[in-house]
Amino acid sequence: MSTRGDEEPHIDQLPIELLIHIFDLLTSFKDLAQASSVCGKWRQGVKESIGRRENLSFAGWKINDDSVTRMVLIADGLKELDISRSRWGCQVTDHGLHQLSTAKYICDLSSVSLWGSTVITDKGVVQMISRATSLQHLNIGGTFITDTSLLAIANSCPRLETIVLWGCHHITDNGLVTLVKKCRKLKSINVWDLRVSHDCFNGLLTINPALQIQPKEMLLNDERVPTWPVF
Repeated sequence: MSTRGDEEPHIDQLPIELLIHIFDLLTSFKDLAQASSVCGKWRQGVKESIGRRENLSFAGWKINDDSVTRMVLIADGLKELDISRSRWGCQVTDHGLHQLSTAKYICDLSSVSLWGSTVITDKGVVQMISRATSLQHLNIGGTFITDTSLLAIANSCPRLETIVLWGCHHITDNGLVTLVKKCRKLKSINVWDLRVSHDCFNGLLTINPALQIQPKEMLLNDERVPTWPVF
């Protein structure tokens, strides 16, 4: 939409606040990237839109370490971050988690999901978790983390209320006990398909009688009843 002569196109006459509001409505990071490349004013609008978002979800988007980091570094008000991996989606690695750990406001995050990120290891998780000290909700199910990550979570996340460890086969009884002992505010833990003893679950309830262990079948018998992971 343009006008005659040298007059500024109508779209460029929009106030920056209106542009920001429009960009707030976009959920596609591809669309935001394209909008950012239109001109300096639009680039600033996209930046400010992302900067004031409290929730960023990259689940299902084909996006890499650098792209995620660029978004997170400018999201000053970020509280919830979802970088779950889907079949064709987000492929964040240890390098990406290391980059995210440098974000100024990483310590303000209350919720993080790394669901299904099979390429990350304890190295990346420990790096990020050591700075995400305000976490209340963490989904790390479907990964290959070990007790090393649980120890970092236990030491760095005293406010943790819920954690999903769905299918984390390398976690042991010792790791769970340490987590529950140190995270005294923990209310719920998803342990489906963990290869730990039932005595361990009973021990966790001895430490924290109010703890909700999901699924409840894990406390009743040896049958592993499939349930969807809790995000």
